[in-house]
Amino acid sequence: MNRGLLWFRTDLRLSDHLALQAAMDNHAEIVPVYVLDEQWLGEDEWGFQRTGPYRMKFLLECLHDLKEHLKEIGSNLIIKKGNPADILPQIAEQYNCTTVYCSKEYTYEEIKVEKAIEEDLSVEYFHNSPMIHPEDVTFPIEKMPEVFTRFRGKVEKYSEVRDIFSSPEKVNSPSLEDTPVPSLTQMGYEPIEEDNRAVMPFKGGALEAWKRVEHYFWNTEKLSVYKETRNGMIGADYSSKFSPWLAHGCISARAIYHEVEKYEEEVEKNKSTYWLKFELLWRDFFKFTAMRYGSKIFFPEGIKEEPRTWKYNPKTVRKWIEGETGDELVDANMKELKLTGFMSNRGRQNVASYLVHRLNQDWRAGAAWFESMLIDYDVTSNYGNWIYAAGVGNDPRDRVFNTKRQADMYDKDGAFRNLWLKHANVKS
Repeated sequence: MNRGLLWFRTDLRLSDHLALQAAMDNHAEIVPVYVLDEQWLGEDEWGFQRTGPYRMKFLLECLHDLKEHLKEIGSNLIIKKGNPADILPQIAEQYNCTTVYCSKEYTYEEIKVEKAIEEDLSVEYFHNSPMIHPEDVTFPIEKMPEVFTRFRGKVEKYSEVRDIFSSPEKVNSPSLEDTPVPSLTQMGYEPIEEDNRAVMPFKGGALEAWKRVEHYFWNTEKLSVYKETRNGMIGADYSSKFSPWLAHGCISARAIYHEVEKYEEEVEKNKSTYWLKFELLWRDFFKFTAMRYGSKIFFPEGIKEEPRTWKYNPKTVRKWIEGETGDELVDANMKELKLTGFMSNRGRQNVASYLVHRLNQDWRAGAAWFESMLIDYDVTSNYGNWIYAAGVGNDPRDRVFNTKRQADMYDKDGAFRNLWLKHANVKS
């Protein structure tokens, strides 16, 4: 019997999973696999750990949730550590798999892995990550509008979000090697001490993703005031906090979009409900930007044509990382990131602007630190936002944030700064 190999990547769910659906349509049995890719487990050129402890912990929780879900419906998840280009052909041969089914990625290192795998295997790709399917836009990718406003106008007018697939009730697989999900310490990380000042406890997995949607939409109806509260900095519900689950693919952007539509029908439709769709579209914009510009989003000059030279002083960048710049808003946000793996959207804009425009340091060092530390790291959103902040991205305007004014606007009473600069972590 020929089988299909389902290679999980940043799509750690069973619902609305196009590659899973295709594999099941074409094969009587499938072999689900996840590879802890060794290229993400070392250090980068800046000396930062590529996958920091908070994201690794969340990822392992995602894998545990996925493995348990697969086992409940008759399958399992093979988990290996190494190079996917070496491991997937071995598994395909072992289980007589003729084709690999997986989600398409849009950036240099991920595409390099895809090409290496294609040398040995037949691979079929599916767009599991964007909200808008790339085939459903009215423009060729190489001619996508460079400015978000024009991109939004075209997409909102001419494109629709596709319907979603529900989770399968049964997945047929052969008897699979039962590989356990490794622990954080087995992966070489120190145990994480939870900080009680964190906005909320993030736990990986599709089950937790849908719990968060249930809470934010239906239990509290916080979606109705999202636009008014989204620039907050303290607490769980000033914003949706969906980003960690979206980044790991525990829930699809399409699913969230359709849940918003349902909310608009059953509760209310207002500027806030639209604004969450708007933010999902920003996420797509960065994915389409990566599709169009390829590895340019990692270049010093970004997607601009003119060469740029950036300064890099390790001591200066280290002070920014440790929250020791002397700017209270920046320092509070950087301490929150280092101690919890999360930072608000407002905080991210301010610390990025400060690193680039006040400290005059290479934006790529900041992007690399975010890659290491953020639970919700998403390669296209991270680098898209950083080139945007550095003035080498899609925005023609020069976005320099006045952090003192920003603190007066968004932390008027100083509660956020006091929380992270004056209050020690109190164990609960």
